[in-house]
Amino acid sequence: MSGSAPAAPPREPQAPPEVPARREKTGIEREAERLTPVEFDRGKAPYRRVLPGVLLAPADTVVAMARKSSLWPLTFGLACCAIEMIATYMSHHDLDRFGIMPWPSPRQADVMIVAGTVTKKMAPSVKLLYEQMPNPKWVIAMGACAINGGPYTRYDRVLQGVDKIIPVDVYVPGCPPRPEALLDGFLALQRKIMAERSAVG
Repeated sequence: MSGSAPAAPPREPQAPPEVPARREKTGIEREAERLTPVEFDRGKAPYRRVLPGVLLAPADTVVAMARKSSLWPLTFGLACCAIEMIATYMSHHDLDRFGIMPWPSPRQADVMIVAGTVTKKMAPSVKLLYEQMPNPKWVIAMGACAINGGPYTRYDRVLQGVDKIIPVDVYVPGCPPRPEALLDGFLALQRKIMAERSAVG
């Protein structure tokens, strides 16, 4: 006798499991399957898995934020209000912290500050400068003379408000308004740019 284990009896071949007959779906079941809403997990968007911490914002909001934070006012003055405008640009008020950069050419500027009295002789030049500015562009009427003629309401040669020839976005009253008032006008213009972000192309 050998010490090897006895051979296992041969296995009988097993029949394959019976596959249940596949029932055809009815038209109503197929229609219900097609109309079942797709489940969407908002917390597992692909960009959140690949780049966590990414802020999603509409394009018009991003463009409006860039526009309001990089205003380039056109540097020209018409009367005594221009002295207050110049004082606003100085280091004491520091418009640079708001991204406001004075620019001497209308070809790149996007904000016009009408600072002072607009005579009918000067009005065509103001209108030409406005037309030379690229879109989008905004106008700030600074001082009583630019808003409604100021003390010159009875003078025939003074324009009774610059909004008679160009559209005005922000009015800064005063005779002359202080630099803080013009600074508040810039902040109001920034809020307007954000509020109208969908309307401006």
